[in-house]
Parts: sequence; C-alpha cells; structure tokens
Amino acid sequence: MANKPLRRKKNSHPYKNLPLDIAIGIAGILLIGFIYSLSQNTIHTGVPIKVKFPEIDTPKMLAKELYSTDPIKNIKVEVLNGCGIKGIAAKTSEFLRTKHRFDVIKSDNADKYNYSKTIIIGRNEDLDKILSVSKAFDISISNTSHIKHIPDEKLGVDVTIIIGKDINSFPHISEYFSQYK
Repeated sequence: MANKPLRRKKNSHPYKNLPLDIAIGIAGILLIGFIYSLSQNTIHTGVPIKVKFPEIDTPKMLAKELYSTDPIKNIKVEVLNGCGIKGIAAKTSEFLRTKHRFDVIKSDNADKYNYSKTIIIGRNEDLDKILSVSKAFDISISNTSHIKHIPDEKLGVDVTIIIGKDINSFPHISEYFSQYK
C-alpha cells in the first residue's frame, strides 16, 4: 500500500496579520487627513490686508546730505560698563552717537563692575579728542579723578570711557537716560 503523504491541516488564524492591518489602516487615515488639509490650504484665499504708509512731510535726506549738515566727528570711542547696570554701555553709546556725533566703535563690559567714578581715558597723543569727550560729560579736562591719559595705540580707539556708579550724576546723560524709563 502506498503511503499517502500526510496532509497537514492549515493553521489559519483570522487575526494573524492584525498588527499589519492596523498600521495600514492608520496610515490610510493619516493620508486622507493630509490630502484634506492640503486641499483646504490651497483653496483658502486668506484675509486681505490693507497697508497704509504714513505720510512724510519732509523728504528724506541722502546719507551724503545728512553727513554734510552734521558730520560724524573723527573720534573713535570705546564705552565699557564698569558699574554693573544692565545696558548702560549701550545707552551711553547711543547718547554719544546721537547727541555728540562720536564714532563709538565698541560697547562692552569692563574688567570689573566696581568702578565708583566714570573714567575717560585718552588712548593717543591727540588731546583735542579727549577734550571733546570730556565736554560731553561736562567734566573739566583738569579733573584727574575722571580724566586719565594712558596711551595705547593697539586698542584702535582714541578714547576709552569706563562708566562708573556715578553715571547718573552727569545731568545731560541722566536726562537722556530718562527717555528710556
């Protein structure tokens, strides 16, 4: 008698591919949502925005014209915060640029924050430049507690200002700072 090959019964489980079926279903739902969202964004026309520019009474001057009426002084200044008041070097730099037309090329923190007095240091032999800066602070050039002459050509500046804790005692500067409050 010939042996018949044994036929195994297929073990068919109805939930054999269930995780794969769920993943395909979720991907299909996400795809449909993406297509719907894309179609809504392409159809949406948005809200129109009306832009109104302010009227200018006087025409703007070119930089060349502005410079010829109020030229920047050829005084390179470095402003250092030596009192620890946040943003004081930037405010002082803006004061010197706008009110006195100095070329402030550096505004940073000093080596320490415990300077009691503001110090103006001449960094080259041109005393006219330190005189101009001292006038901006209303300090006499002969005031040795505020005015120093320590030449250092390597710094690339004419005058270094280290702001001390007495910065608000200078009337023109404190008046300018009051705009920020």
